[in-house]
Amino acid sequence: MKESLIYSKAFDFAIEIVNLYKYLFFEKKEYVLSKQVLRSGTSIGANIKEALQASSKRDFLMKMNISLKEASETEYWLELLKATKYIDAKDSYGIINQCKEINRILNSIVKTTKNQLQIDK
Repeated sequence: MKESLIYSKAFDFAIEIVNLYKYLFFEKKEYVLSKQVLRSGTSIGANIKEALQASSKRDFLMKMNISLKEASETEYWLELLKATKYIDAKDSYGIINQCKEINRILNSIVKTTKNQLQIDK
């Protein structure tokens, strides 16, 4: 089932984000950007979890769309952290690619759900 795959990926990603936050906070003494990436990066999976319990297809779409927006925001913060050298370009490759993959999957889920809602009309 596609939704459980994305939930699993988002949960694993959230663990990476929490570990990144701890590194940024305790090792790099970075307190503002680290909180931003923590908030958006962990919100992805939380919204997916809510979507999986949605009361309707429209509710599902709304929650998945929020997840997509949070994933896009997280990608921005990760790119900014890389550009400002808070995270090493080589070391950040994996987490940024994870985020991009989640973005692609969520984008596909949102598009497919929108198309299904059009068909159901």
